[in-house]
Amino acid sequence: MLFYSFFKTLEAKTVTVELKNDLMIRGVLHSVDQFLNCKLLDIEVLNSERNPHLSSLNNVFIRGSVVRYVHIQPKHVDAPLLQDATRREYAEGRAPAASAAAEKTK
Repeated sequence: MLFYSFFKTLEAKTVTVELKNDLMIRGVLHSVDQFLNCKLLDIEVLNSERNPHLSSLNNVFIRGSVVRYVHIQPKHVDAPLLQDATRREYAEGRAPAASAAAEKTK
């Protein structure tokens, strides 16, 4: 859920999505779901010479399983918030494991 929460904070920001087929699309992130499927608005295909037919598109829906990288601008990353969320998620994941280990030793 950490990635989903992080990407939700990027909505209405410009991102560049690199797909597994080496296509790069820049646009405004409109929405993202728990599978990291995303919808981009006002897109620009960065390597349009390989796929000229995509230059006529304004919006795209990208399935999360075909995404290789999502490039974001450093100013859009709230590092302290991300670090805190990571610590919290790690602690929550350890709590059930720690109690299970304590039960085994009894």
